[in-house]
Amino acid sequence: MIISDCFVQSYRARHSDFTTAKGDSPLIVQFAASNGEDWANATRLVAPFCDGVDLNCGCPQRWAMAEGYGACLIHKPELVADMVKQTRRMIPDEDFTVSIKIRVHKDNKDTVDFARQMEAAGISFLTVHGRTKDQRSDPVNYEVLADIKNSLRIPVIANGDIKTLDDAVHMQETTGVNAVMAARGLLANPAMYAGYDVTPLNCIKDWVNISLSSGTPFSTFHHHLIYMCEKSFSRAERRYFNVLGSTSGVIDFLQEKFDLQF
Repeated sequence: MIISDCFVQSYRARHSDFTTAKGDSPLIVQFAASNGEDWANATRLVAPFCDGVDLNCGCPQRWAMAEGYGACLIHKPELVADMVKQTRRMIPDEDFTVSIKIRVHKDNKDTVDFARQMEAAGISFLTVHGRTKDQRSDPVNYEVLADIKNSLRIPVIANGDIKTLDDAVHMQETTGVNAVMAARGLLANPAMYAGYDVTPLNCIKDWVNISLSSGTPFSTFHHHLIYMCEKSFSRAERRYFNVLGSTSGVIDFLQEKFDLQF
């Protein structure tokens, strides 16, 4: 989630917040914004390098909502509709997607009404996390996800509690959505959708090789490996691995632990 106004105003923010590489497609860039001008201008800057943009209307963090970002926007349908229209006018290419990701309201009807307004405003697809902004570990609301899918013509993507391939299949079959999205589940196991219960060694090897060839910053390179390897390490190994401070140190550890060659 990139903050739109900072991205537009600061070269340093653009340099630190958005990097990509040849072949990184399809790629959708998600922004936080509180007005249409900021989101549209940020979109103009990234459009040559991606396939679409998304507006975060689901982040429940207090700092984000205090700034007018994230989940507070689901209670401002007119504002979000205007933001969508401004951004769509900025990039009229029909193949370039403009989407939003939301959380649900306490009343299912309010969420369906909001989704219909966004479809009318011109979004390409809608992603829905099936909890309210105040819910954390509560069950995902499958009913509202199905209601939204049945009410819209555009694709609907469901999010929430997708930790295994079986979870993804159950979500799709129960709600009828066009696709599912996972966050923490895929961080812990990028091969989850291929049916693996834990990250396979080939996946770890692929990530290391991709990172080395594309110049991935160390913090990103290391951070993903911490998630990917968590279930394969003992507690002592996790403590040691998590404080490693160099690419060479990480690679040496992985070679010794898994007998991998990079």
